Amino acid sequence: MPEVELPEVEEASEGRDRFGKRVALVTAVYAVILAIASLGGNNAMKEMLLAQQEASNQWAFYQAKASREHQYRIQRLVLEADLLERGDTLKPESRQKLEAALQRFTEEEKRYGEEKKDIEKEARKQEAERDRNQAKDPYFDYAEVLLQIAIVMGAISILSKARLPLYLSLILAVIGAAMTLNGYTLLFRLPFLHAGH
Repeated sequence: MPEVELPEVEEASEGRDRFGKRVALVTAVYAVILAIASLGGNNAMKEMLLAQQEASNQWAFYQAKASREHQYRIQRLVLEADLLERGDTLKPESRQKLEAALQRFTEEEKRYGEEKKDIEKEARKQEAERDRNQAKDPYFDYAEVLLQIAIVMGAISILSKARLPLYLSLILAVIGAAMTLNGYTLLFRLPFLHAGH
């Protein structure tokens, strides 16, 4: 019968320690990616809220400009009707003053209408920024969850000295890292993350 050499107890212990150290190092990398995902998620949420606030401010400003535009339009229409009705009965000086006022009302109505367009453009730009950050946020959320589970699986692997939890943690971490990257870049969209939007 051939003789079987068994490893020394110290060698086996050293191999397990080396495995535990490697898994701990890999788990530390997961923690770094988790911190990056968390930072991205916090920033996306802040940017989304700021853009929403700015869009709301712009729409309020738009409403104010629209109200002024309508006031000048009403004044212009009333004055036009008054000039038509009173026609030739007006003294030339009175007619000249009314026509000057009519010209001013027309110009102000036009000015407010033009300013309103620029404000609308800025409001829509802020809404697009809000929507972009809103689309990013779920990727960071899912990345954080997957990376936290990967860290736990890494710890289980160290404690149990088993490789299966390590492999599961690697798969989860890769998916979490991809979700983190996508949170920053929006290279792809997962329909189930955008169903309510």
